[in-house]
Amino acid sequence: MSDRIASEKLRSKIKSAEEAAQFVNHGDKVGLSGFTGAGYPKALPTAIANRAKQAHSAGEEYAIDVYTGASTAPDCDGVLAEADAIRFRMPYQSDPTMRSKINEGKIAYADIHLSHSGQLVEEGFFGQLNVAIVEAVRITEEGHIVPSSSVGNNVEYLNAAERIIIEVNSWQSEHLEGMHDIWSIPKLPHRIAVPINKPGDRIGKSYIEIDTDKVVAVVETSTPDRNAPFKPVDDISKKIAGNFLDFLEGEVAAGRLSYDGYIMQSGVGNVPNAVMAGLLDSKFENIQAYTEVIQDGMVDLIDAGKMTVASATSFSLSPEYAEKMNDEAERYREYIILRPQQISNHPEVIRRVGLIATNGLIEADIYGNVNSTNVSGSRVMNGIGGSGDFTRNGYISSFITPSVAKDGAISAIVPFASHIDHTEHDVMVLISEYGYADLRGLAPRERVAKIISIAHPDYRPLLEEYYERATSGANKFLQTPHDLATAFQFHTNLASTGSMKG
Repeated sequence: MSDRIASEKLRSKIKSAEEAAQFVNHGDKVGLSGFTGAGYPKALPTAIANRAKQAHSAGEEYAIDVYTGASTAPDCDGVLAEADAIRFRMPYQSDPTMRSKINEGKIAYADIHLSHSGQLVEEGFFGQLNVAIVEAVRITEEGHIVPSSSVGNNVEYLNAAERIIIEVNSWQSEHLEGMHDIWSIPKLPHRIAVPINKPGDRIGKSYIEIDTDKVVAVVETSTPDRNAPFKPVDDISKKIAGNFLDFLEGEVAAGRLSYDGYIMQSGVGNVPNAVMAGLLDSKFENIQAYTEVIQDGMVDLIDAGKMTVASATSFSLSPEYAEKMNDEAERYREYIILRPQQISNHPEVIRRVGLIATNGLIEADIYGNVNSTNVSGSRVMNGIGGSGDFTRNGYISSFITPSVAKDGAISAIVPFASHIDHTEHDVMVLISEYGYADLRGLAPRERVAKIISIAHPDYRPLLEEYYERATSGANKFLQTPHDLATAFQFHTNLASTGSMKG
């Protein structure tokens, strides 16, 4: 495998994961590659976790602060959380073990917009970054890093770190080289416009330049990405996808969109993947994506000739499609561009290309405020991710959701969102299996009936009853009426009875 390490200088730094872990000390601030289960280091997390366990068994302290691009995997976030090896984590996570430790107060977690996170570290807002651990497809003769299946915050972490550890993973296809487009935002006060006008514009290099003197270890691995499978498309997902396509058709009829050149952003998950499946049989052609992740549905659109370019920072593929990508990366790199997340999620570019943003939610309230992160206002699920970057700056922002969860015990539409990540000012369209609520140009009171109409029928009378109560008496003259005594009754019902119905 050492032929993937073309630099003689860095080939001399090859070590085992256990040896490399000795460069990661208690209290260190550590930047890891990885985004949505792709491109994360495979060997070092377990080696660091084992070092933490040994230290704890000896009565010694060992914990580090961990920064990533976004979520990683059980063999990264999971093993570190299980070993109590993490003191602080940012900007996004989705591992069940880590989530539990965060909600138990054992790990400090900062939920940060993904477009902000790299800059915060590089500018030193968290203090000095001690170590960057980054997965690569290969290392060039000059010592440049060719990233693997994600870019994320690799550039910023490699620039800021005192020490660098590189994992070279032979499972990742060498033909990923050429898919990446690495361009760095100049530091203040020397910022310039990001020179991207269309999703397919390439503006940078296919590798990351690093200071090779900072490299303390190179570790060889051959391990797959996490690659969780998507669930089969069910009837509810198909209905949501159909309602989303109806909304797009309405935009075409209004002259605000054409069948040629629809530019999309899509959050991660089964319902967004179903939406992309619906686009296969639609009238839309020459679809382009300027987004965070490449999902199975986008690969299908490329294969069908429906999608001409997809720009992202990472893959989020099922195991089957990850193998397909590895086998055919040389072909797909003609259509796919992987960028640093400061570029893929950059507000300026998002606004310029005029994309339609589509993300999921935990709940929305009757005025259009959206909660993406905290169950019942307090228990973090995953994090805001990049949804805020795209919602605030997209041409049109939409949120898609099934109307209920937990067999109907939880309504996605509530009187008052228990936590708000996206305010009514940024949310334009809400979509469930019961239709879509176009909120553009509507005052708060005008939104209520539209939003309640896409709630589950079992909850509509309860929502209407709440709004009637909220607008009774002196409240009828208020801009955004609420009955604060019962605004969170859905949530208190859930806590006391196990159902929002009470």
